[in-house]
Amino acid sequence: MELPARAPRVVLIGSAASQAMSPGLWNPVLRRLGTGWTYEAWDVAPRADLHQVRRRLQEPGVVAANVTMPHKHWAAETADKATGPVQLSGACNLLVREGDKLVGHNTDITAVGVLLEGRYQRHALLLGAGGAARAALIALREDVGTVSITDRDPCASEELLGLARDLGIEAQGITWQEAQELASDASLLVNATPVGKSSSDGPVWGGGPLAPDAVLYDYVYAGHVTASVGRARELGVRCIDGWDHLREQAVAMVPLLGLDPAAGCLLRDSLGVLRDTH
Repeated sequence: MELPARAPRVVLIGSAASQAMSPGLWNPVLRRLGTGWTYEAWDVAPRADLHQVRRRLQEPGVVAANVTMPHKHWAAETADKATGPVQLSGACNLLVREGDKLVGHNTDITAVGVLLEGRYQRHALLLGAGGAARAALIALREDVGTVSITDRDPCASEELLGLARDLGIEAQGITWQEAQELASDASLLVNATPVGKSSSDGPVWGGGPLAPDAVLYDYVYAGHVTASVGRARELGVRCIDGWDHLREQAVAMVPLLGLDPAAGCLLRDSLGVLRDTH
């Protein structure tokens, strides 16, 4: 007996994909659009067989895959074609099927550009050096004076520092402690770490004073206001949080997936509901 064809679907690949908000964000939108598509999570451990994951992505019905930690570098490498931003950053958060080929995009970079509005940053402090930090660096590359980079993993910090210098950005690698001390000088602080996921976490930069012109870009989204965002608001600093980022990177996917432009407004509505219930 012939098995029924699987419905078209978008998937999310990550080590904790089933805990992510993306299915709850996208599925109401896809239903309202009447696409017949679904959005599902695939938990893929850091040391999983990624060749097998690629084969699964080429199964009938898979339209595209969002990719999150820790597989954004793998996604950039496995893409058959990649956009310029993916090639520059070495990180990919969206693989779109074109026949048997996978085309790599990075809507994280698009989201950072939209949310920072192209404003010049005299000194950006990147706390974390993974895929999210790479997206921020690429988005900032033509609108930044100096960049300071730190990560708990010195190798990751050195790798991102090398990319910054390759892009012609004046950059320095610093220790985590030095980052806490430099925070008060930065015009942009980017939290590209998991600090804030737990309600017991403190502000990622330690909670000291921030510059009058500072902006905090906190990638973390949670059911609580992160300590970083809470403290920055107390200091009168403009905050862009993980919910803002989740919204804009999803909106940037709409034309890449060939969806009705109305999906952008529907995503904003869906995110509002999702945020209120968490």
